[in-house]
Amino acid sequence: MKSGVKIGTCGFRANKREYAQVLAAVEVQHTFYQPPQIKTLEKWRAEMPEDFEFALKAWQLITHEAKSPTYRRLKKALTETESEEAGYFKPTAIVREAWATTLSCARALKAKTVLFQCPAGFKPYRENVENLEKFFGSVERDNLNFAWEPRGDWNAKLVREICENLDLWHAVDPFAHKTTTPEKCYYRLHGRTGFRYKYEEDELAELAAMLPEKQTSYVFFNNRYMLEDALLFQKIIDVNQK
Repeated sequence: MKSGVKIGTCGFRANKREYAQVLAAVEVQHTFYQPPQIKTLEKWRAEMPEDFEFALKAWQLITHEAKSPTYRRLKKALTETESEEAGYFKPTAIVREAWATTLSCARALKAKTVLFQCPAGFKPYRENVENLEKFFGSVERDNLNFAWEPRGDWNAKLVREICENLDLWHAVDPFAHKTTTPEKCYYRLHGRTGFRYKYEEDELAELAAMLPEKQTSYVFFNNRYMLEDALLFQKIIDVNQK
């Protein structure tokens, strides 16, 4: 029997209170682009049921270089030095500051898990791997789960070694890539043929079978029909648990 499956969408796709009546988790996107004020996040936490879970994306200043188009939504003005030193887990002041901000957001939301989503340009070069090791080996974890989503040409063996050594959950779209941490599943579903894709019930039943027994798992939908698909998947999980 599956237990501890956290199901939701990437960002709220409905009124928060209405959302909380049907789903018990959400992956916060705002913290990636421009973290909201702490009092705003505390308000979100207070509005939701006690057992509702927020996961959040780490601020892009940790993972993405300043040339990323996602920085268009950044409200913080960066100096020339900060622009050069941001992203790719570099051992710099701006990355450390960005983690401190992300950690404050996690505390405000009483989150258990933080996702570090990397751009495709973050490749398995030695410098990048060393930066990963320095970052995750030195930051304050605060008992949080760290999920890491590498994209691009990463060898599965290397990813598995990094996750084992640094205590990371390998985040993937399970229909595109196989996780290297099958007992620590953090799944993000983007649509098998793109954002407009709608999952069939048999596909979601297949997804349910991928999850480990009696372990916490996260399943977040990030496609056009994300709310509908998340609700159908929740129904499948509920039936399996009876």
